[in-house]
Amino acid sequence: QLQLVESGGGFVQDGDSLRLSCVVSGGIFSTYAMGWFRQSTGKAREITAQISRNGGSTYYADSVKGRFTISRDSTNAVYLQMNNLQPEDTGVYYCAAKQYPNYGSVWSSPDSWGQGTQVTVSS
Repeated sequence: QLQLVESGGGFVQDGDSLRLSCVVSGGIFSTYAMGWFRQSTGKAREITAQISRNGGSTYYADSVKGRFTISRDSTNAVYLQMNNLQPEDTGVYYCAAKQYPNYGSVWSSPDSWGQGTQVTVSS
């Protein structure tokens, strides 16, 4: 069974940066598209960024375009570089994996979830 373990969350000030990491085990990493979802208090979990199996296609929510960058390495990790963080970026960030989605598609029902990492941005 695929396991995803996030790290890198924390408490930062408005305008600061954070880098989230997600290490994947228990499956063949290259068969999974990867993504990050955010859940803020009182809101549904929503897509933040996604990256295709080969890294050649990415998707970003409008709210994070130009500030966040998703990337993956060739072995077992996916990252989310978050720059110029704003208070509205606060929430629990979940790493997610989807096996063999259509290339370039945006998916909302992952096959596996991580446990989440808290990001809090203070104004």
